[in-house]
Amino acid sequence: MEPTNLILLCVVAFAAGLIDAVVGGGGLIQIPALFSVLPQAQPATLFGTNKLASIFGTASAALRYARRIDVPWRAALPAALSAFILSYFGAMTVALMPKEWLRPLVLVLLIVVTAYTYARKNLGTMDQYRVFGRKDMLWAAFLGGAIGFYDGFFGPGTGSFLIFMFVRFFGLDFLRASASAKIVNAATNLAALTFFGANTHVLLITGLAMAVFNIGGSLIGSQLAIRHGAGFVRRVFLGVASLLILKFGWDTFIP
Repeated sequence: MEPTNLILLCVVAFAAGLIDAVVGGGGLIQIPALFSVLPQAQPATLFGTNKLASIFGTASAALRYARRIDVPWRAALPAALSAFILSYFGAMTVALMPKEWLRPLVLVLLIVVTAYTYARKNLGTMDQYRVFGRKDMLWAAFLGGAIGFYDGFFGPGTGSFLIFMFVRFFGLDFLRASASAKIVNAATNLAALTFFGANTHVLLITGLAMAVFNIGGSLIGSQLAIRHGAGFVRRVFLGVASLLILKFGWDTFIP
């Protein structure tokens, strides 16, 4: 790979890590960049390289949040475990199912999630600090598993879906939801990377170089989220979700 292309990917990885640490959606810019710079590579290899670059940034953001934010572990851990398992199976289906079948459904879900969040002005601004029981843990495992499968198979928008899940169904504010989402997202990235790595679908040097910059971006992004609170995360969430809608709309309706 030419040095200029590697530098471009590292810059993109930094921006992806920053955005991903706040609300997810780093794949929105990192995956298209990989496909643009490495058009001859197999899609599975590019997805695997993206996971390698992302997992370090996601994990570092998760650790930073866990040290500074009161994470609801009784909801986050069942979701993370279930997401890890099903993300692996999702990665296994990458070559079996056309992603074009999934794209319109994801577009509709993103529109619903964004419209609902925008309409409910107070959604995620105040934390309910609920005590989570066994039913909540099972519900977290079910929802986390579903989103984990999606992340292993496709990926873009996973962080946004996870944040919405924790806000809407578990009463968290956007900041605690983002912290919880990072823990689950780190698990899904690890599972998918395990599959891609075992099948040699990873560009090791490229992925590790991008990972260094992804970590840098994630540290700044998580610091911004912690400093500015739930209102800031909510605004960024709506912005990233809107960009995802535009991208999925373009990919769905423009040949």
